[in-house]
Amino acid sequence: MKWLLGLVLVLPLAAAGPEAIEKGKAEEKRACVGCHGLRIVHVQRLSRAQWDRELTKMAGWGAPIKDREALLEYLVATYGDDRAVAPIPRSEDASNRKK
Repeated sequence: MKWLLGLVLVLPLAAAGPEAIEKGKAEEKRACVGCHGLRIVHVQRLSRAQWDRELTKMAGWGAPIKDREALLEYLVATYGDDRAVAPIPRSEDASNRKK
């Protein structure tokens, strides 16, 4: 029984190979940037269930998501709740301010 649980936990990770990630990244650009920038997506760290709910919400608001599974895999693999939060880029003006 433990092997079955292990298989259930590992299979989604195996599904998110480089081709699936690229496909999801392309879907993100196609489906998301019509309404908002990508920064709002890229600073989030959500679980699979939370990303799934976000996609459902965005589709309900009219996001033209065509390859939902690829987009979900990309978001979980890249911006899942197990990923470190990347620092928010600062403008050159903000970086050069004297403290």
